[in-house]
This record gives sequence, C-alpha cells and structure tokens, in this order.
Amino acid sequence: MIRSMTAFGTARVDLDAGTLVLELRSVNSRYLDLHFRLPDELRHAETPLRELLTANLGRGKVEVRASFTRSAGAELTKLDPAWLQHLATQLAAARQILPDIEAPRLAELFNWPGQRSNEALDPQVWTAACLQAGKEALAQLQEGRAREGQRLADIMLACADDVEKIVELVNTHLPQLLADHREKLSNKLREAMESAFPAGFSHISGAELTERLAQESNLFALRIDVAEELGRLSSHLDELRHLLGGKAGSSNNAAQAKSGKASAQTRPTGSAGKRLDFLFQEMNREANTLGSKAGSMEVTRAAMDLKLLIEQMREQAQNIE
Repeated sequence: MIRSMTAFGTARVDLDAGTLVLELRSVNSRYLDLHFRLPDELRHAETPLRELLTANLGRGKVEVRASFTRSAGAELTKLDPAWLQHLATQLAAARQILPDIEAPRLAELFNWPGQRSNEALDPQVWTAACLQAGKEALAQLQEGRAREGQRLADIMLACADDVEKIVELVNTHLPQLLADHREKLSNKLREAMESAFPAGFSHISGAELTERLAQESNLFALRIDVAEELGRLSSHLDELRHLLGGKAGSSNNAAQAKSGKASAQTRPTGSAGKRLDFLFQEMNREANTLGSKAGSMEVTRAAMDLKLLIEQMREQAQNIE
C-alpha cells in the first residue's frame, strides 16, 4: 500500500487517576525521525512508544506529544495541610510586595509541581495508558497516510498515462521521422561526395565507398534512432504502475499472461518512496537521451513534455513513505 508521510493522529484515555491525551504528527523525512514531547512524569513511556512506532513506520519525521490531567476527585483528600500552610506563607510574603497577586485555584493546587502530597504517577498504569493511546493514534495516523497516499498515487498514475501517450505518439511517428532523416542524410552524403570528388568515384574502390557509407549510416543510427529509449520508458511505466498498485501496461500484461506468472507477481517490499525516486531518475535519464537524439521538433517537444511530467511525479513521490 502506498502511504504518504504527512498525517495526524490523536487518542484519549480516561483513567480513575486522570486523563491522558496523545498526539502524533508526521511530515516528510528521508528516514524515520522520532521526536518526543512528554512531561517528565511520562518519560518512562518513551521507550515502549518508540518501539511501537519503529515497528510500524518506515519513514517520516514524527512528533509525539502527550499530556495528562489528574482527576481532582482522586486527589482531593491527598492535599498536604503542611504544604498548604507553607504555600500560604509564601503567598502572604509575596503580597507584601505585589498586593494584587491572586490565590491559586483548587485545580492548580492538584497539579502544582511542588505539591508534596501528590503521589507519583504509577509507571505501569500510565505506561499502559500511553501504549493504548499510542496504538489508537497510530491507527488514525496510518489511515490518514493511506488516504493521502492514494491521492498521490492517483496523481502520479494520471501523469503516467500522459507519459504513455507521448511515448506512443513518438513511436507512431518514428518510422516517418527515420525515413525523413535517411533522405536528408542521403542528400548530404551525395553533396559531400560530389564536393570532395567532382571528377566522380572512378578512382575510389567500391570497398572504400561502402565503408564510408557504412560509417555515416552507423553514426546516423546512433544519433537518430530512439526506439531503445522509448522501449525503456514503457518498461519504467509498467514498473511505476506496479509500485503504485495501478493497472500494468499492455506489454507487461501480455508477457505475464504468456508466462503464466501474473498471479504470482507481488509488489516489491521496502520503501516505495525510495524506489519511486530511483525510478524517476531513470525515466529522466531516458528523456534526456531522447532530447539529445531529437532530430525533429516533434521529438524535442516530446522530450520536454516528458521531463515536465516526470518532475511532477517526482515531486509527488517526495511525500511517499
């Protein structure tokens, strides 16, 4: 499944001792990069949360935020009178200098960092709560990644269809383009020979003339025949659709049907984003070669359009896990 690296997930767990809220925010990154923003009381939950995320995520910069609120009813009888008296003394001393200072509210006293009578959070209870919230938030995150990934895949598949149309168009015109260039080459060779040997070819052996013509023809074939590049682009399109879960090209389907192995084919494992990035590099290389061999404005325009479409797909793939 194609997944985006941008998503958000959140979960809440209610306990007798209080309420825990955990959030996961994910954005693009070349690797899996985890950042934890946990209160000191929940630091013991960082390791199991890290193991949970590492086992389920491949790439992305993920920020983990957690906060908790103690239940006021559970802590009501645990306020330390001696601590409250000490706090009142400090408040009275402060009011001698700043008379407008307000007294703390009851809810603030329950969560006061220096509240001596508050018992420490039970590590087992709160770690289990963090893991429960982490799993629920992770499920939300994965669902969001999958939805966004499908949208990105649809965009890239639409671009792939446009690339295929351009390749088919160049393939359709290729015989005529080759014929036109052969005629141009023939005229240039005739003009060059007549200019170099105005007296005719009587003093040149047939073997020498044949070799010279063969050299020029081979040079022409290397410069102008782009069938190999078009074939590789078609192959890359089949692989692209395979990675994105789209319908493979007709040539790929025919080959699979002939071999009887279509049902056995599975999508490659590993990072789809990295595979796509490499594939677009190869496709861009073929488009560059096509442009360098272009012998007509039609092929030049086709090469430019191909590079634009490949770049659009590459930009979308930057967000794929």
